[in-house]
Amino acid sequence: MSTIEAIKKVFTNDIWDLPNSWKWVQIQEISEVVGGGTPRTTISSYFGGDISWITPADMSHHRGIYISKGVRSLTKDGYENSGATNMPPGTVLFSSRAPIGYVAIASNEITTNQGFKSFVPENGIDSKYLYYWLTSAKPFAEKLASGTTFLEISGQKAGLIPIPTAPEKEQTRIVEKLEELLSDLDNGVAELKKAKTKLGLYRQSLLKNAVEGQLTQQWREENRDTIADTGQQLLERILKERRQRWEEQKLAEFAEKEKTPPKNWQSKYPEPVEPDTSSLPELPEGWVWASLDMLGDIVSGVTKGTKRKTPVSTREVPYLRVANVQRGYLDLSEIKTIQATETDIEKYLLQKGDVLFNEGGDRDKLGRGWVWYGQVEDCIHQNHVFRMRPFLTEILPELVSHHGNTFGKLWFQKAGKQTTNLASINKGILQSFPVPLAPFEEQQAILALLSEKLEDLNKQQEATEITLAKAAAQRKNILKDAFSGKLVPQNPDDEPASVLLEKIKAERAEKARQPKPKPPRKQKAKVITMETLLDVLKSEKGYIDAQEAFRRCGVTDGTDTDTIERLYAELRKLYKTEQVDIKRVGDFDQIKLKDLS
Repeated sequence: MSTIEAIKKVFTNDIWDLPNSWKWVQIQEISEVVGGGTPRTTISSYFGGDISWITPADMSHHRGIYISKGVRSLTKDGYENSGATNMPPGTVLFSSRAPIGYVAIASNEITTNQGFKSFVPENGIDSKYLYYWLTSAKPFAEKLASGTTFLEISGQKAGLIPIPTAPEKEQTRIVEKLEELLSDLDNGVAELKKAKTKLGLYRQSLLKNAVEGQLTQQWREENRDTIADTGQQLLERILKERRQRWEEQKLAEFAEKEKTPPKNWQSKYPEPVEPDTSSLPELPEGWVWASLDMLGDIVSGVTKGTKRKTPVSTREVPYLRVANVQRGYLDLSEIKTIQATETDIEKYLLQKGDVLFNEGGDRDKLGRGWVWYGQVEDCIHQNHVFRMRPFLTEILPELVSHHGNTFGKLWFQKAGKQTTNLASINKGILQSFPVPLAPFEEQQAILALLSEKLEDLNKQQEATEITLAKAAAQRKNILKDAFSGKLVPQNPDDEPASVLLEKIKAERAEKARQPKPKPPRKQKAKVITMETLLDVLKSEKGYIDAQEAFRRCGVTDGTDTDTIERLYAELRKLYKTEQVDIKRVGDFDQIKLKDLS
């Protein structure tokens, strides 16, 4: 099968016609594909040397075409025990997971961890030409990738990424034209992104001022005599309602079981969690700090895949997942369904005004949420989404949620449990979350002022997003023209790509005939591969780096994603069942088995 036939077989509708002097090839035909590696992070002598070492985390905040170093570097010993490869200047780095698609050119000799598949261009292939192609080739790479928890592309698959290859001299002209056109465009995009960041910061400041009372400072001065109850008086009525509901629920339970309430049964009332106000900001006069437990009923949701010992009748209902509950809004574009019992449906059925909080997952999901307005009929929520139902209508749910999404963002991160790539809060943490409670009339004023200001802000943010989208589309069109042979004119005197490809083949054949220098043999420490993380942790007396634990389970560069996902699932289970201790050391997590004796 020819190269173009192999490409068309995978990318039937994704490739386009090229000028006669160009060729579609697989990227492995015009570059060497190189992986990376990581030494044991628990050995400090492996780090801090003069060998540049890049991780995807370094690329997440990198700006510009070239990169010279990352946050960490390797020593000679670290490099020799890492599995990484030293690559020459001009190598094009391409992140192969978490996420796929970060691109940069090495400005000096460089190494990477296993999160990259880098490309060392052959003679006649311009590094910038390869770089610009890869900035637009993410869809090709993702089509070759595999994995359910996260996508990853192996070295073998990365070599199959197609690239439209122009004659050598035309590559140079294309790069020059791209730099000319994209320079102004990228400068404009940079300014738009700065404006977007400023608008985001203003939104956070506005919401913070709203829920802490600065927004209504003038309103309080002008309406001091119109307030019926202070926040403290309102809280007392809420707590009275809370106790009354508990007593009604207990009496109903006694009646259902046909039992007479025992003596002093009211003394069993679970008092609400008191908020820790020791480090909280001072509130305006008439406000009071309360815990979320004081203000509403907090419930986790239905558990997926529950196994029942005896068959029970169920019906299919829609349910909210973590993905539906965003910070300050609900994404209802995809609502999944679940088989649930009538008991669970009654217990977890969402009602208008419920405040939703995410249990966790990634750090950015921790505690985020918004208010349910009854958009989907008969909708329940899964166990990774908590709902808080206010005891009185004088608690405006929007203000509770705004507070959770601003002040709560850092509070939940500090209070929540942390482990490798995971963070979570439980019901107890959520119950103790401190919430500022204003008089009802002031809550209404806050919401009115906030709605007005947010409407103007949303218009500005929407206009910025539209302009950014137009710029992205323009960039995409420029790159498409560049790699279709439409950006610069072809020169009939240019040596065609077919000749360039033959030269590359010949150079590779000659290189293959040359005797390879034998590297000095190094005695490697024998590593016993184990089946599970639990086996690894049992074999260790103390903490072990999480990456090293995965390595001892056989995870190396090129390990299939199913194996990695199985180990992540095991780690989540060990964490959920509190069988492991976690601590952060620098940029890495270390884990150990808890002493349960």
